[in-house]
Amino acid sequence: MIEYSKYNIDSSEDFWNIFLQKCLDQDGAETALSVVTDAIIKILGDKSAHLKPGGLKNGETQYIVSAAVMISREKNLNVFFAQQNFPEHQFRLKIPIDHGHPGRVVKNEKPLLLSNTDDHQDFKQILDTSRMGSSIYYPFFWKGHMLGQLICGSQARNTYRNLDLELIKPFAKIASLLWVSHNGSDLLSIE
Repeated sequence: MIEYSKYNIDSSEDFWNIFLQKCLDQDGAETALSVVTDAIIKILGDKSAHLKPGGLKNGETQYIVSAAVMISREKNLNVFFAQQNFPEHQFRLKIPIDHGHPGRVVKNEKPLLLSNTDDHQDFKQILDTSRMGSSIYYPFFWKGHMLGQLICGSQARNTYRNLDLELIKPFAKIASLLWVSHNGSDLLSIE
């Protein structure tokens, strides 16, 4: 069992009560998922990775992004929702279902951790502002069918660790519940 209080959360019970209430207070799928993507950006990762040798390359500035990436109804696109710190012009970004590491997660239906993207020659930059140095992807499901995935990317290499695959797990389950309970698939029909 993970003790969330070790990760700048005053109390596990208090955190989950406050977090879940905040999710329940939202009126729609995207705003509810934004509570999740905001939380994971604050909780996941080594917050000092950018200060360590090799964390950032010359000219890079530390920042972190997150999103819920949903599979389109036609199952040909990954559509980004509830984005945190993405450039405005990439709001509701759409990429081919098989593109990059989000595509690999869809294909394999398994979480993926790239602690240092420099070690992965097949890493494809999705943000047009910069290449992420570390990224994590965690799929979520409803009744055995993959709905989408939570993703986080950090400019600093070695931000995300194996521990983060455990920390993100309950957030992915909550994302499924929020998407379904708010009829999130309706958002895909207007895309």
